[in-house]
Amino acid sequence: MSAYRCPECGYLFDEDEGDEHEGYRPGTPFAKLPDDFACPDCSVRFKDDFEKV
Repeated sequence: MSAYRCPECGYLFDEDEGDEHEGYRPGTPFAKLPDDFACPDCSVRFKDDFEKV
């Protein structure tokens, strides 16, 4: 699977790991995150701003 990074603070959403603290189970595809998903660390960037790494 892939990972996506916030260009503002470096938060990394790894599809394999998910983010249980935010309610996303391991294996959750980035494409399945809500359209209004914002960076949980800095809240500055939106889903469209994340960069695939």
